[in-house]
Amino acid sequence: MADFTHFNSAGEAHMVDVGDKPETRRRAITEGRITMQPETLKMILQGSHKKGDVLGVARIAGIMAAKKAPDLVPLCHPLSLTKVEITLSPEEEKNSVHCRCHVETLGQTGVEIEALFAAQVTLLTIYDMCKAVDRGMSISDIQLLEKAGGKSGIWERIE
Repeated sequence: MADFTHFNSAGEAHMVDVGDKPETRRRAITEGRITMQPETLKMILQGSHKKGDVLGVARIAGIMAAKKAPDLVPLCHPLSLTKVEITLSPEEEKNSVHCRCHVETLGQTGVEIEALFAAQVTLLTIYDMCKAVDRGMSISDIQLLEKAGGKSGIWERIE
């Protein structure tokens, strides 16, 4: 296993210097899920929620989150993102909504944090919009599925 890169030789946290790394196309794909009562999912799918388009608002929140990840994750580099795509798929058999986030940049460091942050905030927004009718919703399975670019190349989760 590689050493942690966010600590200097004195053991102090620091932002990794990526200045000498070449720019490459970087990609990260993440996923997560929110599970809820069947009636809550039905309300979302029918568009009858009094707060409006739950999935549309959540998608925008996820895009915003990807762009703001360095504001809240202390050692995350600010990046110019070239793509943020959030796909929300209702899973009626599981009473859930599956979230998939695809984030890309042309840069010197990866976009895994941005994609993971986007998934979290997307699902948290669904929770926020629906908590008045279903406080027992559960957010789970947030994980990196794939990353590409840079020296380490392609990494894929194998289940």
